[in-house]
Amino acid sequence: MSLYTVYEFVLLMCMEIGHALRRQTAGQFGPELAKKLSQLVKMEKNVMRSMELVGRERMEVAQQLSIWGEGCDDDVSDVTDKLGVLLYEIGELEDQYVDRYDQYRVTIKSIRNIEASVQPSRDRKQKITDQIAQLKYKEPNSPKIVVLEQELVRAEAESLVAEAQLSNITREKLKAAYTYQFDALREHCEKLAIIAGYGKHLLELIDDTPVTPGETRAAYDGYEASKAIIQDCEDALTNWVTANAAVSSKLSTRARTLSQRRRNNIQRNGEGHDLSGQDQPLNDRESGLWVPASAHKGGEDYEDEDEEEEEEAGAPSVEDSTVNGEARGRQEAVAA
Repeated sequence: MSLYTVYEFVLLMCMEIGHALRRQTAGQFGPELAKKLSQLVKMEKNVMRSMELVGRERMEVAQQLSIWGEGCDDDVSDVTDKLGVLLYEIGELEDQYVDRYDQYRVTIKSIRNIEASVQPSRDRKQKITDQIAQLKYKEPNSPKIVVLEQELVRAEAESLVAEAQLSNITREKLKAAYTYQFDALREHCEKLAIIAGYGKHLLELIDDTPVTPGETRAAYDGYEASKAIIQDCEDALTNWVTANAAVSSKLSTRARTLSQRRRNNIQRNGEGHDLSGQDQPLNDRESGLWVPASAHKGGEDYEDEDEEEEEEAGAPSVEDSTVNGEARGRQEAVAA
């Protein structure tokens, strides 16, 4: 067993242990109200770490394919080298998707923080209610009852405000979080489809016509064509925008009617706030609309001590990998 294989085995074991710990401890700490959402947040961390590993493995596979093809015939050698470039690009897309997935997770995490902040007001109201009930049972004429009832009125008012804020923020953040995720997922899948299409164009450059023993194939002349295909693919990825997405979700007449009726009811009856149009689609980082997860506000107010410890003792990160993030194609892979 090679040293690299041992490293991969240890890495996978560390990830499995970390995932199991998060699943077991999720929801066991923190305020009662936030426990269920804490479990979701930690499960999403498992998903992110798995995606990080997939992205890294994609890049390594791309390099190995290029290295293997180097010793083959000219057409196979050229095409595998270019396929390695495309597969490496998929690995980079996986890495970008993880960043955007983290934006979704941080936004969901901010709901948990709000839930945690509401719990004390609930506990205070319940505590005063219990004190009043206890005094009425033991000392029905106690003057403290009047004082506690006044405190209960104030506590109920504070709780009412906190619950309303929680309700509003939950809806706002939930829609924003899954807007991040679905926009990122749509872009990721569309770009994967683009790469897959150009990959099939590359395969057409391989002459798979059967030859008889001793027969020589025609000289390969597809170098310029393969370079052009790679360039076209990179241009297509760079120029992709949501408006030109190949796949669109179209509602049936019934679904569209019911959805419109729901929006009309919200506006007519004042049933909360219609936030369906407030979130901008997730665009490329260059657009200025995408915010890195590290800069997202409100996501780190409530710290998980157990989660932070896992971060320090968890599996090696993507940066610890032996893969050079800039190595693409055969020339760079051989030199590495």
